[in-house]
Amino acid sequence: MTITGGCQCGAARFEVKSLGGASICHCRMCQKAFGSFFGPLVTTHGLKWTRGEPKRFASSNKARRGFCGHCGTPLTYEYDWDDEPIVEVAIGALDDPELAPPAVQVNPENRLSFFATLHQVPDRGAADAAKMQDFYGSIVSNLHPDHPTDDDKNWPKV
Repeated sequence: MTITGGCQCGAARFEVKSLGGASICHCRMCQKAFGSFFGPLVTTHGLKWTRGEPKRFASSNKARRGFCGHCGTPLTYEYDWDDEPIVEVAIGALDDPELAPPAVQVNPENRLSFFATLHQVPDRGAADAAKMQDFYGSIVSNLHPDHPTDDDKNWPKV
């Protein structure tokens, strides 16, 4: 089974032979790189870029982070371990993120104080959702399809 993924605009696409361990990292660098509460990452085996190549930023002396140079989607976390190159991809960049449920949290000392109670934050109420229906209905997405078809040759829309 080939596992595929890419950025939101379609300029960078990849496939991997298999996935290793999935984690969520609470370090401040991952928070900044993802613009979120944590960085969701999964180790890859046999990564191949099938369209484009990410731009990379050396976030430290040990690691580089890959991202789409067109749309900014975070894509990779790359480092060497015992002289072995390791590439982790952002779980959300997979066409099927359900393939990579996180099994461990790392760098918990940087976990944001409210993280443990996020599941208690209420959903938007039905009345608010109804008010937004016209707005949501007017949205035309430029998001690259998760499972590209023959029409994929028309991407990216950049």
